Amino acid sequence: MDSLLFARAQFAITTVYHFFFVPLTLGLSVLVALMETIYVRTGRVIYKDMAKFWGKLFVINFAMGVVTGIVQEFQFGMNWSEYSRFVGDIFGAPLAIEALLAFFLESTFLGIWIFGWDKLSKGLHALTMWMVAIGSNVSALWILIANSFMQEPVGYTIRNGRAEMTDFFALLLNPNVQVQFPHTVLAGFTTAAFFVMGISAYHLMRKQNIEFFRRSFQMAAIVGAFAIIMVGLTGHSQAQEMVRSQPMKMAAAEALWYTEDPASFSILTIGDLAQRRDVFAIRIPRLLSLLAYNQLSGEVKGIHDLQAEFEQQYGEGNYIPPVAVTYWTFRMMVGSGILLGWFGLYAVFIVMADLYDNRRWAWRIFPYTIALPYLANTSGWLMTELGRAPWVVYGVMKIEDAISPTVSGGMALFTLVAFTLIYASLMVATIYLLRKFAIAGPKITEVEEPKADVGFVPAAQPAQD
Repeated sequence: MDSLLFARAQFAITTVYHFFFVPLTLGLSVLVALMETIYVRTGRVIYKDMAKFWGKLFVINFAMGVVTGIVQEFQFGMNWSEYSRFVGDIFGAPLAIEALLAFFLESTFLGIWIFGWDKLSKGLHALTMWMVAIGSNVSALWILIANSFMQEPVGYTIRNGRAEMTDFFALLLNPNVQVQFPHTVLAGFTTAAFFVMGISAYHLMRKQNIEFFRRSFQMAAIVGAFAIIMVGLTGHSQAQEMVRSQPMKMAAAEALWYTEDPASFSILTIGDLAQRRDVFAIRIPRLLSLLAYNQLSGEVKGIHDLQAEFEQQYGEGNYIPPVAVTYWTFRMMVGSGILLGWFGLYAVFIVMADLYDNRRWAWRIFPYTIALPYLANTSGWLMTELGRAPWVVYGVMKIEDAISPTVSGGMALFTLVAFTLIYASLMVATIYLLRKFAIAGPKITEVEEPKADVGFVPAAQPAQD
C-alpha cells in the first residue's frame, strides 16, 4: 500500500473539511460584531436580536472548525514527521503563536460573549465579540504565515540537514503573506455575507420577520459586494506574485505548455496529458501577459521550459504538478467569483432601489448562492496546494521526503477512512443544526424602540399578495 498517497489524501480531506468552516468564522464574527455595535450606538433592540440570531449560527460553525483543526496539527507529527523534523524550527513558531495567542483570545472571549448577555454592560459585551473577530482573523494571519513559508521560503538557512530560522521578520513580511492574507480574509467576508443573504432571502420569500431579515440582507449585501470586488483585486495581485515566485503553478493553471511573449489566456483547453500538449484550445491573445504584468506584453514561462530549468537546478525528476486538477480548480474558483460578483452587485441594487417587493424569483435564487463561496474557497485551496507539487516546501523539500518512515500504508488507509467517516458525520450534524436554527428564525424581543433610527435603511411594510 502507498502510505504517501493515503497520507496526502488524509491531510487533503481533513483540510477541506476544516476550510469549510474557517472562512465563515472569519467573516461572520465581524458581521455579528457590527450588528451588536449598531445596537449599542442606536439602542434599537432589533440589532441585538440580529446579533443573537447570527451569533448562534456563528457558534455552531466555530465549534466544528475547532474540532477539524485540532487533528490537522497532530498529522504534522504523525504522518509527516520528516517534514516536522526538517522545518519544525520555522513552521512551529507561527503555529505556536496562533494557538497560544490568537486561538485562546477568540475562544476565551467567545465564551464571555455567550454567557455575558445581561451580565456585562452593552458596550463591554459588544467589545467581547470584537475580540473574537480580531482573534479569528489574527489566527488566520499566523496560519498563513506558516503556509506562506511552504509557498515561498524566506528567512532561513540549512544547517545540519535541517532548516533553521535566521530572520523572523522576513517570515512575517513574506511577499506571499502580503497577498494571501487579505485574499483569504476577504473571501471569509464574502462567505459570511452570502450566508446571511441566503438565509435572509429564504425568510423574505416566506414574509417572515420582514424587518429583521431586510436589515440583515442590507448589511450583508453592502459587505458582500465590497468584499467580492476586493477578492478579485487581491486575487489579481496573488496571480502576479505566483508568476514571480511559482511560475510552474501559473503555467499549470493556464495549461501553458510552451513559453509565450505575449502570453495568451486559456478560456478552454483540452489537453493530452501523456504527450503534454493541447488537443483543443480557445485562448485570448495577450490577456495572460496583461494579468501577469499589467501590460499587453511580457513573458510567461511554459511547462516544458520550466521542467528543463528545474532539472538543471534540482536534478532529474518530474517537476510538473497535476495540470488538469490545477487548471480546472483555478477556473472553478474564478468562475464562482464572477458569479458572486454579479449576485453581490444585484443585491446592492435591490437595497439601494428598495426593490424588496415582487422579488420572489430573487429570494428563491439567493439561498443557493450560499454554496458559491464554499466552492470558490475549496477549489482555490486545492489549486494553491496541489499546484505546488512536487514540493512541500517550494524548492527546498519534496513531498515524498516529508512522509513519516514508520507510517505504513495500512495505518494511513485506516486513519484516512476513519477521519473521513467521522468528519462526514460531524459535518452532517453541523449542517443539520445550522439549517434547523436558520429556518427556525430569530426570537424577536417585543420592546418599543427609540424613535431615532440611526441604523440602516428603514424597512418597508410587508408586501401584499
